[in-house]
Amino acid sequence: MNFFLETLLFIGKLLYLTLESLFLLFIPARKKNVSGEIVLITGSGSGIGRLIALKFAKLGATLVLWDINQEGNKETARLVRENGGVRVHDYTCDCSKKQEIYRVADQVKMEVGDVGILINNAGIVTGKKFLDCPDSLIEKTMEVNTMANIWTCKAFLPAMMAANHGHLVTIASSAGLFGISGMTDYCASKFAAVGFLEALVAEMKHLKKTGIKATIVCPYFISTGMFEGCKSKLPHVIPVLKPEYTAEKIVTSVLREEFYVILPRFVTLGLKLKHWLPQKIATAISDYIGLPSLMDTFVGRQKKR
Repeated sequence: MNFFLETLLFIGKLLYLTLESLFLLFIPARKKNVSGEIVLITGSGSGIGRLIALKFAKLGATLVLWDINQEGNKETARLVRENGGVRVHDYTCDCSKKQEIYRVADQVKMEVGDVGILINNAGIVTGKKFLDCPDSLIEKTMEVNTMANIWTCKAFLPAMMAANHGHLVTIASSAGLFGISGMTDYCASKFAAVGFLEALVAEMKHLKKTGIKATIVCPYFISTGMFEGCKSKLPHVIPVLKPEYTAEKIVTSVLREEFYVILPRFVTLGLKLKHWLPQKIATAISDYIGLPSLMDTFVGRQKKR
């Protein structure tokens, strides 16, 4: 194909995709049917993971619940059954350990079947300044927040590729888009998680595996207790997110096969300004809205107990 013809086709494609995007602003894409799909959720023993599980159960999905907290995970399974979900399987899994992920993944394949929707939700936060954070905690953060995503995808992606059908979901963070004081290890892990799934999606497209979808979720703080103590300087502009609202947004985005989900919308504007404005101006805005001091009052779940 000559360059002139290829360029015309490219321009035509751009116009079509632009019109499609404008159309979807007013008429959202139809939600896909997940009844009977096997949905695996890591970190399902509490918080957002539990709420996501309950919502997928109502849609008729078969749930596979993973958490290191056996008691919390069994409670999620019980709540799912109470709310009408009958196909639920809970497994205790330490997502910081590669071999355990592979072992439990093999168990799931034998006992339940091939996972169709993989939701990497498990995450931890230290809340410490970089030089105050022990090496072991930094390593644990990377293992749970980043490496677990890689190992679960490696375990379940082959079956998705064989069927050219599946959906990969990463519950990342707005801290995977912006560097924030007091969160160096957490930001590094979430930036890596975002980059990993972006690259994996590009690879699937290159391999013509167009039936494999992906969703990257980047929320601001959610009031689940994980970031207990953190306060927003401008709560009316950048509010701490409610768990129920966030879970509903996540599930809806998966059903509509949206690629990027950034919550709240103001964060999207911040991301654009970060790339468009000179660094000093972006820093001045960051200082004004209080980003550098967000973690100064961090307590977190562990310390709260």
